[in-house]
Formats: sequence, structure tokens, C-alpha cells
Amino acid sequence: MSSWIKEKHQSAPFFGANSAWLESYYDQYLADPQSVSPELQKLFISFEQGQGDVRHLPIIEKFEMAGRLPAGAAVISGDAAHQHKQAAVLRLINSYRVRGHQKAKLDPLNYSKRPDTPDLELSFHGLTEQDLSASFDTGSMVAPDQMTLKDIINTLENVYCQHVGVEYMHIVDIKKREWLQQRLEKHAGEFPFSDEDKKNMLQELTHAEGMERYLHTKYVGQKRFSLEGGDALIPQMTFLIKHLGAKQTKELVIGMAHRGRLNMLVNVLGKSPGELFDEFDGVKADELDNVNSGDVKYHKGYSSDVPTSGGDVHLALAFNPSHLEIINPVVLGSARARQVRRNDSNKNAVVPLLIHGDAAFEGQGVIMECFNMAMVEGYDVGGTIHIVINNQIGFTTTHALDKKADLYCTEVAKMVQAPIFHVNGDDPEAVVFATNLAADYRQAFGQDVVVDLVCYRKHGHNEADEPSATQPHMYKLVKAHKSPRELYADQLAQAGVVTADYARNLVDAYRDKMDNKEGIVEFGPTHNNDKYAVDWADHIDGDLSEQVDTNITPENFKRYAEVITSLPAELKPHPRVNKINQDRIKMMNGEQPLDWGFAETMAYAGILDEGHQIRIDGQDSQRGTFFHRHAVVHNVDVNDNYTPLEALQKDGNKIDIINSVLSEEAVLGFEYGYATSEPNALVIWEAQFGDFANGAQVVIDQFISSGEAKWGRLSGLVMFLPHGFEGQGPEHSSARLERYLQLCAVNNMQVCMPSTPAQTFHMIRRQMLRKARKPLIVMTPKSLLRHKMATSKMEQLTQGGFQKVIPDRRCDAKDVERVIFCSGKVYYDLIEQLDKEGVKNVAVSRVEQLYPFPRTDLKNVLDNYSNIKDVIWCQEEPINQGAWFQIRHHLQHCIDNRFPLHFAGRKGSPSPAVGALKVHMKEQQQLILDAIHGEHGSAIDAE
Repeated sequence: MSSWIKEKHQSAPFFGANSAWLESYYDQYLADPQSVSPELQKLFISFEQGQGDVRHLPIIEKFEMAGRLPAGAAVISGDAAHQHKQAAVLRLINSYRVRGHQKAKLDPLNYSKRPDTPDLELSFHGLTEQDLSASFDTGSMVAPDQMTLKDIINTLENVYCQHVGVEYMHIVDIKKREWLQQRLEKHAGEFPFSDEDKKNMLQELTHAEGMERYLHTKYVGQKRFSLEGGDALIPQMTFLIKHLGAKQTKELVIGMAHRGRLNMLVNVLGKSPGELFDEFDGVKADELDNVNSGDVKYHKGYSSDVPTSGGDVHLALAFNPSHLEIINPVVLGSARARQVRRNDSNKNAVVPLLIHGDAAFEGQGVIMECFNMAMVEGYDVGGTIHIVINNQIGFTTTHALDKKADLYCTEVAKMVQAPIFHVNGDDPEAVVFATNLAADYRQAFGQDVVVDLVCYRKHGHNEADEPSATQPHMYKLVKAHKSPRELYADQLAQAGVVTADYARNLVDAYRDKMDNKEGIVEFGPTHNNDKYAVDWADHIDGDLSEQVDTNITPENFKRYAEVITSLPAELKPHPRVNKINQDRIKMMNGEQPLDWGFAETMAYAGILDEGHQIRIDGQDSQRGTFFHRHAVVHNVDVNDNYTPLEALQKDGNKIDIINSVLSEEAVLGFEYGYATSEPNALVIWEAQFGDFANGAQVVIDQFISSGEAKWGRLSGLVMFLPHGFEGQGPEHSSARLERYLQLCAVNNMQVCMPSTPAQTFHMIRRQMLRKARKPLIVMTPKSLLRHKMATSKMEQLTQGGFQKVIPDRRCDAKDVERVIFCSGKVYYDLIEQLDKEGVKNVAVSRVEQLYPFPRTDLKNVLDNYSNIKDVIWCQEEPINQGAWFQIRHHLQHCIDNRFPLHFAGRKGSPSPAVGALKVHMKEQQQLILDAIHGEHGSAIDAE
């Protein structure tokens, strides 16, 4: 024994007592180094770094070799056997925290088999029933310092193994674990609810059950995606709203799929039952037209203001298509926009809440994408509250335990170390307790939390399904099982909190309200008076044909150019970036034509200076995928950067340029959600390559193109999709222009392919200066970013505007016999070939806006030529792709049978482009020659 130990602890032997004490902490350290104090960590590390392989020596020898004990650690005197038992008790306490959830009574049906938990048995830790009456130190338990082992176990069973099972020991941060431990253990399993609270819970359960039964009787067989079995969601939500409101939350942005949605709308958000019944009856169906096609009732959103002790809480239930979980990133983007508008720095005034299905939570990739974004700058919303309505059955027929190796559907949440509260859906008190605790954790630490509401589904996936055909045993249990309301009413009656008559009267009163079509939720006198509410009135009737002045003054040109080229003296940019900046100074001074990056950045400068917010997001958006933007300049000497445009920020109109996570679906959904909540923001999502947007196709189909028609939701989202056939293979050529054009109808969005820097400048400014808020899809260039011919002059930014069609000003109109219309990069290839050959009788006009198609502008171009013999549409894409099939009818309308119409481009292909550069170049040269010299036999010969 070291002299240091002898000197400090002369009154007691070292062996036995301290050995057990240290062994218990060393075991804990080996399992999780962060679970012991920093001093113990250092001590144990010193063991591992000692001479020789000390890991296999008894721990007491390691302490002797280290020559010290942790500060404050006394040598425990007394019976060594008892001290061994003490260490075992501490390990048992830790086991309950780690594994108690697996023993908890979570399944209302008692259908799912729970795993064995041997480490919660006395024998596992060397304890026996004779030890139950002995007293032990409780260690870090929130309990008296000493308790009998029996009382310790009873307390742990009540906290961790009843109707709430909590997973939190996977969290690395010990402060967060201790925070949860304190709040879980201080109640010793007794939930702190008054009799009045319990009556309110019963009333909310009555509302949940009452609505489903009413609809089941009145609208037999109609789909409603019943909440029955998960009724506790309604008291869970009403109590959560009050709880958050008392803590000064002002907005709750909610996303959920079908199950329970109608119940939420009426019983939580206060939608009129009469309005819902009208939707079932189809009363207003004849008011719809092809502009506003509407949606089924269980997809619709709603908003309201619910009074709480801390003031009104604005509830916004987002619209939702059928694609499972795709609403999640949209809600997060909407929440972020609202937080920015409120300058909500701690992100507690606006809280996102997502309600999931069990199979969808573990099965849909967008869930993982959203978790991956959770703590990333630019997407952080201060944590999301997740509620999983866990049916214990998949989408239709698959039992939960048949489809995964893990016990829970919530494992994915551990990637962000979120605490997970599993709770029995038949116990509303447990549900409300766990949910409020989860919300407090989110508010305290700004991170995601998950409440797994373990329940069941009384009916099938919808009311037309027969679940007992594939799950006969489960549905025998379901049919024999009392509803959550009945169980809780019986419980409160036995406890003397209510009488049976009281519970029956609640049922009758709710049914009477349904019969009379009365509202369920009572709103306060300050309903809908939030000064942060956005008024979309100016944008509702916005017209894409509105003409706006997108020029800037020469004075502002100079001012903006100086801003974007001025870098701090201490900032040392990369040499290539410095060269770009020096070139921009020359552009500012009129010494060099304007390139794409300069004109684009100038557009942002004007928009920001005029009071709008800007948010640009993509996988390389700060520099630009093709190294052209450099709106954020990085210092090569230190890990620091500078955004010149920030000098123009004022009155909270900030600019965010974000290098996104490697995700398309969730990130695009996030930006769409942001744009639907902030009309004053220019929101741009940029694909690294246009084809990459394929991974976000569901967002494009179900939100961007159709959101206004289905739900009346406006969005000014801009998508930048690099597009151009340059020999880079199939996935790096096409942005799938044809798909966007196919989705266009009734002026739902815009599709543009600008060919000059000035065009992109005016297009971007037009997007914000017009009243209309419609999505803008832009086929952005790659090689044109630095093409010697794709440049502009200062005067084109201070005079002029966006041209939907650019006529060919090179030719004498009377000499023109063939007119080629095209879009994008192929224009420059055509011009180069025409100049090379000296051809004077072929004009090339650019269609810069493909939707809404500029028929008048194109017809005016044709009318300028009196000797036309034929018209060609030329494109780089294969004939079955690109614009041809989507715009041919527009071209034919403009030609009006005056001239033949032909196609020049690549032949049909299932792949966007070839992989070999030589083959690409041969194809490209051929389509250029076809457009200029091709002999075409008929208007449909391209087919």
C-alpha cells in the first residue's frame, strides 16, 4: 500500500470495502467513461497508462500502483461483505436506469413479448432476498440517503418499470442525464396531478372517443383514419399546449399524417364540427375548380389561437399529402421562418411538433434526414418534440416485432442522443407526465425529444379494412379491451375523484355538441391578435404577368459592387478566390464584362438592400458548386469566413447562405416550409447537379407544384438546377426539365432557363418585386458561368428587364429563311457554328421562360420575319426529354400553320446522356448541324 494512502487513511484497512466501491465505478467507467466523475476518469486512465499491462490486475492493485485515491473518497470501514453488497446495490440502481424501460408495462393489450431483463434480478448482482431488509446508501438516487433494498427496488420499479419507460442512458452529456434522472426519480412514480387535472384528462378522453363514435355512426364506411386506441393523444396535446403556453411559447407548428387528424382538428384546434360534417357530405365540392382542386379532409391543415395562462398559443397544423412523413421537414422549415421573424434566439417561442406513425418513423428515410439536420447551423429549430402514435402494427398487416430486430420503432432517434419516453397509451396521466417532461427537456437543452405513445388501432388502416384477417389474435384482444376513456373513468370512480354519473354526463354532453354542431374548443378574447402573424393578402391575387421595374440605379450599382468586393484587410482569401474578386472590381469599373457570379450577387445585394430577407441553401452554395458565387469568402490562415452581403442587412432582413447537409428530400422540404411561412424572403434551394433533385421528387410533386391547388398555400421558393449537356455523363447533364414542365398548369409555377448574367439578375429580382408568390424553377448553367460569350454590360442591369424571348439581333430580318428557337447553352453552340460558316439566313432566338409559355413574345419574333420557310425547335436533350413534347403545342399555336415545325436534338433515350465524351461531342455537333442545315420532311418527323 502506498505511503500516501497510509498517511491519509490510517484508521481503516484498504482491502475489501474500497475494493468493492472502486470495482463498481470501474465497471461503470468501462461501460461509459463519461458516466463517472472527471477525477475518476483521470484515475482510471492513469491505470491504463501505467507500466505493464495492468488491465488484468485486481483493481486494488491498480490503486496501489497509481498511489492515490480520488479526492474526498474515504476508506470505508466495517464489514467487507456488506460493502460488496453496497457496490452491488449501486450497480442494480444503474441497471434500472439503463434497462428498466424493457421491463415497463407499456403495451395496453399485453400482446407484445417483452425481453428478459436478468440484470434487474437480485441474483445477477450477487444479492439475495435476505438482503431486502438491509439498509444501503442510495448513491445518486433522488431519495433518502439510506433505504432498505426492498424500498430502493420498489422506488425504482415505480419510476422505471410501470407505464413510463425511459431511454436516456445513451446520452453522453452527464448533465442531461442527471437532469432527467432528477425529474424522473423525484416523484417516485407518483404523477403530480390534481383532481381537477384528472377530470380534465377524462373530459379530453371523452372528446376523443365521442367524436370517433359519432362519425362511425353517422358516416358508416367512410374513411376517417380513426384515433381509437390512441385516444390519449387528445389529452396529451391539450395539456402540452397549456404547459408550453405557461412557459411563454407563442407558436406550435404541428405536422402529422392521417391517423387521428380529424380528431385533432376538432378537439384540439377547434375546427367546427359543422364544417367537418360539410366536408363528409360534400356540401362545398361544387365550389372547387381546376385552379383550386382541393384535397381530402384528412389532408387539410388548420390554424387557431388557444388561450393559456401565459397568453395565446398559435397552433398551425400543416397540410399533409399521403406520402408518409414528408411533412416533417416542411414543418421544421416553417418553424425556422417563424423563429427568425420573432428574433427567437433561444427558439422557445416557436416549437415544432411532429406526430408520427410507428412503422413510418422507422421506415421512412426522411426521418433520418431530419434528425441529421437537427443541430446543423441553418436548420436548427431548438429541438423538435416527436410523438409516435405506436399502433404496434405496421401500415396494414405487419406486426411490429416481425419487421425489425430492435425492440422499438424509435431507435433512429438515438443518432442525435434524444431521450425517448415510451408510455402506455391507456394511462393518460403517464402520457401527460412524460410529454410535459419531454417538452421541458427540449426547452432546457434545445434538442429533440421523442414520446412513444404505445397504443393500438381499433380498426384497420382505414375503416374499410378488416385487420382481423391478418392479425386475428391481436384483434381478439382489441375487441375485448375497454377503451381508454372507460378504463380511466373506472379508475377515477374507484379513487373517488368522479362518479359514474359524472363520466356518463360528459359523454352525453359531447354528443349533444356534435348534434348541435357546436365548437369544442373555447377561444379566449385575444384570439388571433399576434403582431407577428403574416398577412398574405397582397400576394393572394398576385399575377405572373405583372410588370415590375427590376433595374437598379447606376449609383446603387456602384454601391452594391463596392460592398460585394470589399474584404477586410486581415482576410486572406484563397488565390483563386482573390482572382475572382479582383475581376469583379474590374467589372465594377467597366474594365471587364459582367460574368454570372457578379450579376447574381448584385441581384441579391439589391433585394437585401430593399428590405427583403434572403436564404440560399445547397450542398456548396457559399462558393457555388461550380466555383462561381463566393458569396462567403473563407480565410486561408484561420478558420473564419466573411459574407460581404451582410453589410447590407438592416431591420432584421438578414441573409443566410448555407452549405447544406448531403440531403435533397429533407432540405428541399425544409426550404419549401420556410417559403410558405415567409413571403418577404427570397428562398433558394440549389442542387449540386440538377439530376440530384430526383431524390426530392415527392416534395416537388406533392408540395411545390400542387400546394396552391390543393391547400391554397402560396410559396415563392426558387430551385436552382444546374443543367447542360457537356459530356459529364447521364447524372451530371440533365435537371429533368421535362418533369417540371409536365407539372405546369394554371400558372402554378414558373420554369426559366436564362442564358445571360443580366437575365438571371432581372429574373431573381422579379421574383421578389412582383406580388405573386409562385415557385420558380431555374435551369442554371455550368460552363456558361465562365463562357466568353455569356456576359453582360452594366447598362443591362441599370436599364432593361427580364426578356421571356430574346430575338436574334445579328441578322437582317429580310434575309432570314429559317428560325431556330432554343433555350440555354445550346444557343452559344449554334451561334459559334453559324459564325464559323458565315451563315446569314438562319436566326436563333432564345426562349428564356418556358412556363408560363410566352406565346405573344414568340409570335412577335416570328412576325418580324417575312421570308420564313421553316421553324426549328433545337434542344440538347433527347427527344423524349427536355422541353419539346411539353411546348410543341405552344409553338404550333404561334406558327398557326404558316410554316413547318421541326425538331433538332438527340434521338430518344431512356438515359439522359451518354457516358463517353467523344460520343457526346459527335451527338452535339450533329444536332447543331441538323438545326442549321437539316432537311426536314414534315412537322412531326422528329417522332
